[in-house]
Amino acid sequence: MFKTFPGGVHPPEEKELSEHCAFEAMPMPSMVILPLSQHLGKQATPTVDKRAVVARGQVIAQADGFISAPVHATITGTVKSIGREHNSNGYMKEAMVIIPAKLKEGEELPADVSLPPLDPSTVTADEIRTRVKEAGIVGQGGAAFPTFVKLSPPEGKELDAVIINGCECEPYLTRDDRFMIERPDAIVSGLTLIMRALGVKRGVIGIESNKPDAIASMQKAVAGHEGLEVCALQTKYPQGAEKMLIKAVNGREVPPGKLPLDVGAVIQNIGTAVAIHDAIAQGEASLTAAVTVTGRGIRTPKNLLIPVGTPIKDVIEYCGGLTDDAAKVIVGGPMMGVAQFNLEAPIMKATSGIVVLTHDDVRAQEETSCLRCGKCVDACPLHLLPTRLARLAELNRLEEAEEFGITVCMECGSCAFTCPAKIPLVQWLRLGKQRVIAMQRSRKASAA
Repeated sequence: MFKTFPGGVHPPEEKELSEHCAFEAMPMPSMVILPLSQHLGKQATPTVDKRAVVARGQVIAQADGFISAPVHATITGTVKSIGREHNSNGYMKEAMVIIPAKLKEGEELPADVSLPPLDPSTVTADEIRTRVKEAGIVGQGGAAFPTFVKLSPPEGKELDAVIINGCECEPYLTRDDRFMIERPDAIVSGLTLIMRALGVKRGVIGIESNKPDAIASMQKAVAGHEGLEVCALQTKYPQGAEKMLIKAVNGREVPPGKLPLDVGAVIQNIGTAVAIHDAIAQGEASLTAAVTVTGRGIRTPKNLLIPVGTPIKDVIEYCGGLTDDAAKVIVGGPMMGVAQFNLEAPIMKATSGIVVLTHDDVRAQEETSCLRCGKCVDACPLHLLPTRLARLAELNRLEEAEEFGITVCMECGSCAFTCPAKIPLVQWLRLGKQRVIAMQRSRKASAA
């Protein structure tokens, strides 16, 4: 029996479209759009002005505060503009647009900038944290939390395990699978570096059972490394969510409002482990995103290494373009990703996938009245009451929604997937969360 957690759902996997596509590097784009906020926390502060010539790898925006991350130029060129641009999360954010520099006679482009490589076998914990911060690495699991912060836990937190998330439970996406097959040694190196930074002796790589090649690859890679193990997990969505992964691997539940640190664990994504290894051993900052481009609405599915800031439309064109029946472009996976209305939006550091669905995939289904069947309750991995919370959000009964735990919801979509009445539960839960959080902030401000 594979380890798992209570609840969850089993959407069609659709991995076969891209699981055998090895990574290929996408050529440098003709333009990049680099949002100054590609991470959770404060937006980075520009360090260069419009019309400045910048080198690939150069810091163009520095971290502002503890929970922030620098942004690097991903091509060599000229800063065309600094202003508000659409990003793939659907918001207008400050961004820097860089185009290849037009040289005058006798001029030369600046050389690429890289960080000095460090020896992974001797690098210290402080050097690891400093390098991760300098490289602008953020979590690759979706939230884009600055990795430096995760490697700097508050005093008094006793940690006993680092868990690498190799579940990749979202349908369609296969980039983590390919990393485990193509770069297992880099993942093991990244894991040991994370463990050294945190002073932890146990490292676990959790992988869903639908990735047998990845499991075999990582088991071979960890052989002979003391304290490292591979944990095969049941294939179920959302197995890769932090709280679900900790429950499956360690048997511990993270209480509402608490963090993995509070139960002795730190979670990092497969891609984050690779990025940490590359930053230490190769001196490479966070300049590329590993992205699965897939779905029946794209002509040639691929796994790509893409310069951060590349417009989505350029990536789609590189993969042969959209099919005639393409209907929706999603950044991320189909369960928690964001549907795009502007394909000029850029690839960002934590972009993991572009999924293009056809009209058959997204056909509208009529909403009916709640059947009181309880399927959403059974599916919820956090033991919430989705249909009640959605109704309270719809009626704007925010105090009651807060009491029933709407802010605990991680918006995984399990409830909506299993709902026979086709109620848009996630939309109501997301809206209700936003309103409750705004109410809580207002309450806090009034009390100050």
